[in-house]
Amino acid sequence: MLRSMYSGVSGMRGFQTKLDVIGNNIANVNTVGFKAGRVMFSDILSQTVSGVTAPEEGERGGVNAKQIGLGVSVASIDTIHTAGSAMTTNQARDVRIDGDGFFVVSAGDGAEMMLTRAGNFNLDAARQLVTADGLFVLGIDGAPIVLDEEVTAFSISQDGTILGVTPDGQVEVAQLGIAKVVNPSGLEKLGGNLYRMTVNANPDGEFELLAANDPEFGTGAIIAGQLEMSNVDLTAEFTEMIVAQRGFQANSRIITTSDEILQEVVNLKR
Repeated sequence: MLRSMYSGVSGMRGFQTKLDVIGNNIANVNTVGFKAGRVMFSDILSQTVSGVTAPEEGERGGVNAKQIGLGVSVASIDTIHTAGSAMTTNQARDVRIDGDGFFVVSAGDGAEMMLTRAGNFNLDAARQLVTADGLFVLGIDGAPIVLDEEVTAFSISQDGTILGVTPDGQVEVAQLGIAKVVNPSGLEKLGGNLYRMTVNANPDGEFELLAANDPEFGTGAIIAGQLEMSNVDLTAEFTEMIVAQRGFQANSRIITTSDEILQEVVNLKR
């Protein structure tokens, strides 16, 4: 069989993956805290037809190797952790991180701690600060944040401190815990705007809860009344979609041409 046919097949598979990622990006253009993905390609190992010949001074020159590429493969699917645009909601429970860091949430005592950039939190009937899916928002002490009954209103400062208003005045209720990640692209996506820590995101896959707006650790400031929206750029996505579509069409043409050549070979004997 012709090598060009298999190269075309690998190209179609690669661009199909690229279109899948672009489609997911566009679908999440309005998802709070969503981070866009991108596909990077690399060539497959080339077949060497003839090797390199070393030059001999005054006698003969060197000859380069003859190699035929065997197609393309997906090298990586990266998650781009640039900041999304801020949307002002004026809701005290809505917060975003202006800089590095992730909110830490959990399903309960002893459950796995997960990370998120989506700060659309709610206060449930038990006066617990939870995510839209009912996960507990953890404080700097690793415990769920619960507001006392005498707290009638609250505000969140830039370091994540929750200040509650009571009949006796203003009191400090809790402080949001922030996780700093060395390599955010190494986090595992879980769906629901959640990430899981991995050994390629932080050393040994561990992290500690830090205060926000801390220059020592480089955590970002908490901005109350705003949400971080998706960082998807529709202009770039539609441009990449056109590139992927044309690449897919070009590789399908390679397969068609290879098929026509094979048909000619078959027709040699009539």
